[in-house]
Amino acid sequence: MPLQAKRVAFFDIDNTLIRGSSLYFLSKGMYQRGFFNKRDIVAFVLANLRYQLVGERNEDEVDRIQGAALRVVKGHNVDELLEMGNDVYDRYVSPALWQGTLELAQEHLSRGEEVWLITASPVEIANLIAKRLGFSGALGTRAAEVNGEYTGEIIGKLLHGSEKARAIKALAEEKNIDLANSYGYSDSHNDLPLLEAVGKPRVINPDTLLRIRAAKDSWPIYDFRRGRWFKIIIAPVINRLAAIAGGLNPALKRRKH
Repeated sequence: MPLQAKRVAFFDIDNTLIRGSSLYFLSKGMYQRGFFNKRDIVAFVLANLRYQLVGERNEDEVDRIQGAALRVVKGHNVDELLEMGNDVYDRYVSPALWQGTLELAQEHLSRGEEVWLITASPVEIANLIAKRLGFSGALGTRAAEVNGEYTGEIIGKLLHGSEKARAIKALAEEKNIDLANSYGYSDSHNDLPLLEAVGKPRVINPDTLLRIRAAKDSWPIYDFRRGRWFKIIIAPVINRLAAIAGGLNPALKRRKH
């Protein structure tokens, strides 16, 4: 008799599980260890502020920052990043967790359903967060390594947009998951392929386009943010500063020794 297919809940990380960007938190840990300089951190800071305030995520910006981060870790030991990841979790990720999202995840676990994280951030960081929270596993961008050191390249593609849908479909084949009976949670319209790949899409702290889609299709909406009017007032200022910073520093550069 074949095993019954599993029901799984997939959670995006940035602004869905945590306030802001996991890559930004990782960049702070990298900066503290001398991976790059103060000027480089400015772009991460402004991008994270904009994202916390309005949930805005530009795909070209994601590609640039992810690519820059890969170049920064080139030649560094994999164990070094994992050690740094534990410190980053304790200092930055844990205080930024959305309690409401954690409660949703715990509801799934209490029903015997698996909970997986899915993110464009490095899979090592995603796995670490999942392990610390007692989740089932994680999917993330995979960086290539040789002899325990990062090469500065990625395996496959960055895990965002349609790549997330492909990833969970592959996981479903591998682990006997019933996607039609599974859940997906995200804050961004960029994750619509992920949400459309499951039978029970949900949105958390949605951006404007995702909120419109959720309302149109009667998807449940959870918003754990506060001070929405403040965000509306201050967001244009943050966007302007981020644009200026992008002009001054369009691509993060590895620190020269």
